[in-house]
Amino acid sequence: MKYYVQLFSPHGLIRFKNAEIGRDKDTGGQVKYVLELLEALSLHPAIRKVDLVTRKIADKRVSPAYAEDIEVVNEKARIVRIQCGGLQYREKEQLWNYLDEFVDKTIRFTETQNDIPDIMHGHYADGNYIARELSRVFNTRFIATGHSLGRNKQDILLKEGLTAEKINARFNMEKRIREEEETLKAADAVIISTRYEMDSQYRGYGNRHLAKFRVIPPGINHTVFYPYYKASMPGFTMTTEEELALLRINSEIERFLFAPEKPLILSIGRADKRKNFETIITSYGRDKELQTMANLAIFAGVRKDISVMPPDEQETLTNLLLLMDKYDLYGKMAIPKKNDPFHEVPEIYRVAARKKGVFVNATPGENFGLTIVEAAASGLPVVASPTGGPKEIVENARNGLLVNVDDPAGISQALKRVISDHNTWDEYSKNGIITSQETYSWTAHAARYIDLLDTLHKEESTAAAQNRENSAWGNRLLKTPVFFISDLDGTLIEEKEAPALAGLMNFLGENRQKMIFGISTGRNVAMTRKALEDHPVLAAAALFICSVGTEIYYTQDFLPDRGWEKHIRFQWKREKLKELLNDYPGLTLQEDEAQTPFKLSYYVGAGFGDDQLADLHHLLHSRQLRARLFLTDNRHLDLVPPRAGKGKALHYLAYKWKKDIRNFIVAGNGGNDLGMLGGRTNGIVVSNHSPELEVLKENPHVYFASTPLAEGVMEGIHHYLHTGKLLPVK
Repeated sequence: MKYYVQLFSPHGLIRFKNAEIGRDKDTGGQVKYVLELLEALSLHPAIRKVDLVTRKIADKRVSPAYAEDIEVVNEKARIVRIQCGGLQYREKEQLWNYLDEFVDKTIRFTETQNDIPDIMHGHYADGNYIARELSRVFNTRFIATGHSLGRNKQDILLKEGLTAEKINARFNMEKRIREEEETLKAADAVIISTRYEMDSQYRGYGNRHLAKFRVIPPGINHTVFYPYYKASMPGFTMTTEEELALLRINSEIERFLFAPEKPLILSIGRADKRKNFETIITSYGRDKELQTMANLAIFAGVRKDISVMPPDEQETLTNLLLLMDKYDLYGKMAIPKKNDPFHEVPEIYRVAARKKGVFVNATPGENFGLTIVEAAASGLPVVASPTGGPKEIVENARNGLLVNVDDPAGISQALKRVISDHNTWDEYSKNGIITSQETYSWTAHAARYIDLLDTLHKEESTAAAQNRENSAWGNRLLKTPVFFISDLDGTLIEEKEAPALAGLMNFLGENRQKMIFGISTGRNVAMTRKALEDHPVLAAAALFICSVGTEIYYTQDFLPDRGWEKHIRFQWKREKLKELLNDYPGLTLQEDEAQTPFKLSYYVGAGFGDDQLADLHHLLHSRQLRARLFLTDNRHLDLVPPRAGKGKALHYLAYKWKKDIRNFIVAGNGGNDLGMLGGRTNGIVVSNHSPELEVLKENPHVYFASTPLAEGVMEGIHHYLHTGKLLPVK
């Protein structure tokens, strides 16, 4: 089998050509990872197509390249950009409220491709949320990669003195952790880099025991990260880009140094406090012997003007410069302002290796430690933490020393030991080169990834695979040309009675490939489920609009449409409305089971009519409260968000599933059906309708049936099918 994979990584700045790795805290190792994974998978023969789906950004502060809808990487790989939350660049913590929009627009994009992915693979909590929701829509396999986890970040921030309230307000932490727990439960596989990641990073998660972990270490590109001595070998020719990069790096480092020929102690990462650059500088600054033996170079991301950078990056960089001044490291320490991750970073490692230097990764408890593998491939020995991924890599590669990275003296002793012993340096260099090629390559990663996909595929029997195909409800909603949406009570059924309903359901079953059947009702979910129990023939329904158009669900499992919830939340102030109407004459709040987060329901007293409804509208307007009001049979009053309602829900479905509203057939019998009957849909009003619908008799798009209930609905459907009023399907 050949697979179509979609990778989801919505935050940061993602482009393949001239990627700006390290530009900010959201454009770091994860962006590099997904870009290299994209290319590696595309080169594997078992992959027929792979898309990296990210956010579209049109912002003067960043390159216009991020506004391109599709960036073609090669004949099998693309970067697809989806707009959500506007077009301005946003930090990842600000994206949570827009991820459902991302899901909806990805569904629309998928419809244009005429090709449903076999695998939805999310990256980080936000990408995993998107992949999980889409896997439910299209009933495809869902793979998750966490990269970093919310609980761990929360613990770090709490130790730094921030309160839980401030952490949640700044980082949307409760939402993130909640979705990470859901991901562990839902994913068909959770890819981790090391066993440490499973044992330590996921330790605090309640659903950890439900997760299907799979260790697949990331790789590096060995055509880019090659040994330092290769350039001097016969027959090897550097590319022009590599030559220019080497020239720039040498110049950039040497302009800081009095004796650039000395061994070079190197550390690379973004400007992040967790990278522990301060401890490295302290270690070097306190040890005069080490200063005589070697120089120090810190590449802490990309900076132009520190004063305009985000506060956390400002603090980190300022502290590094202050430490440089404190220990008077001028002429001994380089802290360059920028580096190109694709051309210059590989040369940085090789420059340090040629000078017989050492790489330091001082991040404690890191999940993996990609920079350690890059240094190893370049032949540069390392000093790293004795915990986490670095411990597993160094013990496996035998290419350096493990020390307590919070101990400056321990770091300096380890550095001196490696630099001063040439035999040790040569042994570590050789071991790193060999192990990186055998174990840590993207080719090896892609092979293990395909093994995982094959395993998931084989786990399904033929019958199960066919069932998966048939139950891909999102695919069916995209492909089926006509939507038939009917009111329930008084239109299809009358309490326990349902004359002619079985015949209508048989017709819909026979035309399942041509027509989607949905129910739009004032009932809440529990009451709708009860109707399905009382009338099992309604099991043909594929979607449900409940609670007067405030909730949309799919399949008999009632999977909620999160995008609709987000859409109607705008300007909805339920508690303020409830407080205002608490003593309003003629209104009595209905029971708790009739209430929902997006519907406020009242009984109305005798004599409550149009005049009273107008007064109520005036009151809400005077208090600057927005709501839609639905009066049914002069007995029930529902207040719902201004964006909600049965009619607006239809237009949302038409937008989301790329249908022309003129190919919707809708049926109803009461006043709260006016919204869906009064537009450009093909309306059916059954003969047992309420007086409120008489106003539609002049509407050419509404058919008034001569028969009641399901019989009248069937009459109306035949009318539209035989008169050719539906749009032709392309």
